[in-house]
Amino acid sequence: MYIEIVQIPNIVKFVRTAWQVSDESLMLLAAEMHAQQFPRRHKIVCEGKKSHKAWFIENGMTRSYWLVDGEEVTTSFSIGGCIVFSMDEVYYSQPSQEYVESIEPIDAYGIDVSRLMELVSTNNELCNWWRVIHQNEYRRIHKSHKERLTLEAAERYKEFSRQFPEVCRRARLTDIASYLGITAATLSRIRSHKN
Repeated sequence: MYIEIVQIPNIVKFVRTAWQVSDESLMLLAAEMHAQQFPRRHKIVCEGKKSHKAWFIENGMTRSYWLVDGEEVTTSFSIGGCIVFSMDEVYYSQPSQEYVESIEPIDAYGIDVSRLMELVSTNNELCNWWRVIHQNEYRRIHKSHKERLTLEAAERYKEFSRQFPEVCRRARLTDIASYLGITAATLSRIRSHKN
């Protein structure tokens, strides 16, 4: 079924926030997508596997995480409009080293990784969008790493809640605590003192 860009307003907004992509280029992208719904707690990307897909999230929220000694370590959250995929698969043709799980029911639009890579290598607007979202993600990771090394737990949470208020409202306390590198009990105390 052909996807019209009016059906994916959150995705269009996300793309155009990074780069002013024309309707024509967005239609090329949308023409390759297929709609998929995922229930809450569904693993969209799995460690040790290749999914061969990138997923644009129209509605809902996901979290990415690693398993470290049996513990889930949250690495990022994605809300409506964002794209999720395995970096290992896209760039290194390797199975994923992390999971991407739906926190809420998800309305997503999938695209084959090979087709997405073809589009971003042949369409200048999509190429620039792709470059900018990766620059932004690098900046987020760099900032997060710096904050973990230099800020106290309460300051890390304050900065996180300023940057990601939607995630603070919708994600589980344990997932946010994991992302911040603190225990859920510590985060609960920080949140209770904030109110």
